[in-house]
Amino acid sequence: MPCYRCGARQTDPVRGASPWKRGVRHEAQVLVCPDCQRAHDLDLDTCASCGSSALICRLGEVECRSCGSVRQARPADDLVAAGLPSSETSRSTEAPGLSAEVEAALNRVLGRS
Repeated sequence: MPCYRCGARQTDPVRGASPWKRGVRHEAQVLVCPDCQRAHDLDLDTCASCGSSALICRLGEVECRSCGSVRQARPADDLVAAGLPSSETSRSTEAPGLSAEVEAALNRVLGRS
């Protein structure tokens, strides 16, 4: 999954904790690369209880990693009604050209010409 801001792709991690940050934006899980984390306005969703942006989205729920608050994720239809463009509410985080890169990698690994 690429960084939602700049499109950089995560490389194989070195030992230890990943420098990439997870977050939730428009009810979808996103990754933020270390370079984009330096930006002050990441435009990530925040917890309604404590205001933290340390959220994770899984199985239709959004959970705050700071206070433990859990809520249901809003459906994409509600987000469109709230005025967000449909491209912003897309659950797909696939970057342009990713399928071609995956196909090329599979061809290299499987020895296809």
